[in-house]
Amino acid sequence: MGQPHQTLGEYIIENQKAFRYSSGELSRLISSIKLAAKVVNHEVNKAGLVDILGAHGETNVQGEDQQKLDVYANEVFIDTLINREIVCGIASEEEDEFITVKGHNGNHDNKYVVLMDPLDGSSNIDVNVSVGTIFSVYRRITPEGQPVELKDFLQPGNKQVAAGYIIYGTSTMLVYTTGHGVNGFTLNPAIGTYYLSHPDMKFPKTGKIYSMNEGNYVHFPKGVKNYIKYCQEEEGDRPYTSRYIGSLVSDIHRNMIKGGIYIYPKSSKVANGKLRLLYECNPMAFIVEQAGGKASDGYQRILDIEPTELHQRVPFFCGSKKMVEKAEEFMKSSV
Repeated sequence: MGQPHQTLGEYIIENQKAFRYSSGELSRLISSIKLAAKVVNHEVNKAGLVDILGAHGETNVQGEDQQKLDVYANEVFIDTLINREIVCGIASEEEDEFITVKGHNGNHDNKYVVLMDPLDGSSNIDVNVSVGTIFSVYRRITPEGQPVELKDFLQPGNKQVAAGYIIYGTSTMLVYTTGHGVNGFTLNPAIGTYYLSHPDMKFPKTGKIYSMNEGNYVHFPKGVKNYIKYCQEEEGDRPYTSRYIGSLVSDIHRNMIKGGIYIYPKSSKVANGKLRLLYECNPMAFIVEQAGGKASDGYQRILDIEPTELHQRVPFFCGSKKMVEKAEEFMKSSV
């Protein structure tokens, strides 16, 4: 456990021995993500002052319009990870295929692969709403010394060794876990240092906030519609409050602090939901569970899903444990 006002660098060094693969690479990997996040944060904070807003003019592999900051953040994180020679492979929401990375002297000896959403919620940049970065770290399963393969990335979320997010908001925070709880570090922009501001973050067991895009109500499955009605009923501690930012990092960060549930279900518009299992749901589920919450697709644990493709989508229910369990009850009773 860290101490308040401890720097992220100090925390990483102090807690490195608690990590079962304590060889230094993971600590260096987190440090490189920290550095890239500072670069992206600087650019995000210039939005409106330089030509970084708006569409890039291209679409990503999911057919979504790329924002200029999507492309910029993607390049910054990839370049930083490659230049530090820490990872053997990278997969990004913005890239069609995974990237094979050579280590020192052109070999393939590095142990970790990183999967990331470089700038979640980037469509909100134009209106000055919080956005974020999501990352996930796995140990490779192919033998060291050979190039990574697709199976190194298609591991279930329960094999993650680290995951985290950076939220670029009224303050910039890096929140991450290596399987020993969740800690949040706030950036002091005056000196460029992250300080431990939110030690041992925990989801309240229940809450009064539900977060989903109710504009899609008519397209939702019956179980989700029934859960929304439950949230709106005047009974006990209900009705709950509806709060939806449309930036996954921001919505989950708020609900972890205040207590709540986030839902992006499948619907008649998106048969498998919109969120990506590998870049968004798995890392967030790891963080949520480490903070005492729960994450599922409405029926099963997210972290136990066996991925079949790099850009796979799944429905996503996560947040305060009792709220997610209640939503699952509605889903299972409405099959």
